[in-house]
Amino acid sequence: QMQLVESGGGLVQAGGSLRLSCTASGRAIGEYVSGWFRQAPGKEREFVAAIGRSGDNTVYPDSVKGRFTISSDNAKNTFYLQMNSLKPEDTARYYCALGNYVSSTQDHYFLWGQGTQVTVSS
Repeated sequence: QMQLVESGGGLVQAGGSLRLSCTASGRAIGEYVSGWFRQAPGKEREFVAAIGRSGDNTVYPDSVKGRFTISSDNAKNTFYLQMNSLKPEDTARYYCALGNYVSSTQDHYFLWGQGTQVTVSS
């Protein structure tokens, strides 16, 4: 059975950095599109980043573009979200996901991790 497990969340001061990891078991991530989403309390889940199967196609919303970078390491069956210049508004629970299309739409992703909390203090 395929499963995703996130790690790397925590508490960081504004301006700091964190790197989230998402490790897959059961199937190779290279067969799928990898994505990150986040959900803050009282808000809907929102798209953060996606990377295509070949690793050369990445997509970000304007809110994180230039600060966040998604990457993947097929040999480790793991993909990452490097987050720099963090802001208090980046505070949320971050979820990794696998899908079949490079998309910002949650419905295009079929497998989700349990999430990892990121808290940015001001």
